[in-house]
Amino acid sequence: MRDYQWLYEYCLNRFGSVAALEARLPQPKSLAELERVSDDRYLSLISLRIFRAGLKHSLVDAKWPAFEEVFFGFDPQKVVLMGGERLENLMQDARLIRHLGKLKSVPRNAQMVLDFAAEYGSFGRLLAQWPGTDIVGLWKLLSKRGNQLGGLSAPRFLRMAGKDTFIPTDDMVAALKAQGIIDKAPTGLKNLALVQAAFNQWHEQSGRPLCQLSVMLAHTVNH
Repeated sequence: MRDYQWLYEYCLNRFGSVAALEARLPQPKSLAELERVSDDRYLSLISLRIFRAGLKHSLVDAKWPAFEEVFFGFDPQKVVLMGGERLENLMQDARLIRHLGKLKSVPRNAQMVLDFAAEYGSFGRLLAQWPGTDIVGLWKLLSKRGNQLGGLSAPRFLRMAGKDTFIPTDDMVAALKAQGIIDKAPTGLKNLALVQAAFNQWHEQSGRPLCQLSVMLAHTVNH
């Protein structure tokens, strides 16, 4: 595995200047910013990520005000009480994306948000306290305790929320393979641990957040 300096120099050469490179890189929220976000906004983001999966994001985003309305502003205390009959009735609402499995995920994830809020004080506090050195552990936790948060949904939600994370996109996986870190997509615990260890090393060498290292690594793949 090559060290961070190689990664930095490759990306600097690709984009031509420090300013051009930095402009491409995301910036995670601070721990205080993550804590300040209310539980209803996190439930809305979780749901938005789930409904975006497999669909054009702009289509989902245009319909989101209607989702905010029918799900009580994603107040988890209210959403968790929505029963099967009410969700079935939402299938008749043309303003929504009428996917019953995804609609049912909203109250289930409301329960997850409430459970974590009871354990940590708020969902945002869970995100703020979780160490980046085990970000794959947070993916697994959200996937296990939530609904429809498997695959890339958990890391993509975290990126949307501003929690520092890498995302194993096709480009990033290709780059990790080229570096000899993994030999296949990191779905199992062993390969995820190898990826986490690589990012931990680059973070220690550079001081950069995981999300920036992730984007830089993806840009080492030639198209």
